Amino acid sequence: MKRWLPAPWLSLLLLLVWLLLNGSLSAGQIALGLLFALGIPLALRAYLPDALRLRRPDVLLRLLGVVLLDIVLSNLTVARQILGREAALNSRFVWVPLDLREPAGIAALASIITMTPGTLSCDLSADRRHLLVHALHVADEAALIATIKARYETPLREILEC
Repeated sequence: MKRWLPAPWLSLLLLLVWLLLNGSLSAGQIALGLLFALGIPLALRAYLPDALRLRRPDVLLRLLGVVLLDIVLSNLTVARQILGREAALNSRFVWVPLDLREPAGIAALASIITMTPGTLSCDLSADRRHLLVHALHVADEAALIATIKARYETPLREILEC
């Protein structure tokens, strides 16, 4: 089974995304979606990471809710900041120390930070112990670091158990 379906969750995700992007449940779109969903993971199987063991689905759902809420609230905050006085902004780069060691966890954290308006993941140190984050407005560097660690990194560590 693993030989022909190396990443079943990825295949399911690819099929669903294909159908959503096409907006059709016709037999042809389903067949083409299945072809992509099965063919892409097979073609890329040598590059796929070992299967992650996601634990604590309750924490995963809570993290998803936190991220979605933060995206909405950050959109409002950024809109208010960019419509206000430019001099009031205090953008800067901040190195965030990481407790995560799993590459997939670090990638997820960097993605979450980048999806949240007003922040952007820019670089990862060579030893993978610090993530460089650019924030549009930083009133307190320590508070920004604490927020990222508490709201995103800690749940990711629980989910991945790393």
